[in-house]
Amino acid sequence: MQSRFSFIARIITAVLVTTALVLLVLPIASFADDAKITHSFIGVGKANRAVIVGEDGKVEWKFDMPASDGWVLPNGNVLLALYGCKGFPNGGVVEIERESKKIVFQYVAQQKETSTVQLLPGDKFLVAELGPEPRAIIVNRKGEVEKVTALQCQKGNAHMQTRMLRMLPNGNYIAPHLLDFAVKEYNADTGEVVRSFPTDDRGRAKRDWPFTAIRLENGNTVIACTNGNRIIEVDGKGKTVWSVTNEDIGENLFDDACGAQRLPNGNTVISSYHAKGNSVKLFEVTREKKVVWRYSGQNAGFHHFQILTTNGKPLENNTMK
Repeated sequence: MQSRFSFIARIITAVLVTTALVLLVLPIASFADDAKITHSFIGVGKANRAVIVGEDGKVEWKFDMPASDGWVLPNGNVLLALYGCKGFPNGGVVEIERESKKIVFQYVAQQKETSTVQLLPGDKFLVAELGPEPRAIIVNRKGEVEKVTALQCQKGNAHMQTRMLRMLPNGNYIAPHLLDFAVKEYNADTGEVVRSFPTDDRGRAKRDWPFTAIRLENGNTVIACTNGNRIIEVDGKGKTVWSVTNEDIGENLFDDACGAQRLPNGNTVISSYHAKGNSVKLFEVTREKKVVWRYSGQNAGFHHFQILTTNGKPLENNTMK
């Protein structure tokens, strides 16, 4: 009788131990699966030049020219807006065939600095030229300027006139003007400012200089506020409906929030341009302000970037940057 009870006790003990092990293992595996996010991206800056980083964190491609804005185009080529450098004293634009690194298009800027570039329908380029007469220009494949729109911003500091100039689906331009503390939407034909979103609601001492402005499908605008180290989302009337800062995420990952990109899942990826060494250079936050991905490679931060793939899949909409 005693041996029978001992046998039953051993069976019950084995079942309890197995159950406990399953309960311990399952939540951990589930959490790891849910938390695993990987991205590949192109990142640009003065120190890093232009690099494409794989989802494993390794540099897959590099082009040795300093860039302030960059894209991987649908044809696989790389499009860059350049800082001043050899052959481009005032910056300019280059399109590079990725495999050969051959420059297949170039535009040499005519003023002091070139901040951004965007490929437009019809195989043309929108370029922001900074200087005595800050302007948005459309350049064709021959390098000819086809259209000029004057930008209404301060002229005392060319470097701080505007950054991520973009054309909107309605044909208007959206331009973040740093020292003007305003994101302005322009009629591209007349140069009229049709809407303006101020970013000095916390006082100008906070230096919430707008750097990147992204128009969402719902009409809201996401704005990266550089030295202010925050991202805000405003509605059509300029009211802030969402924001995120270091205080919100509970750690100091914001360090000059220049570039930003809104992902299709609603998360936001942010660059910290002043980050150095092993500090986080790019990070992704959810709507709930939880950090779900971070990148600490390279020795310097990125001026801007473009997420290319997530968990092995190309982004369907990676133009919201």
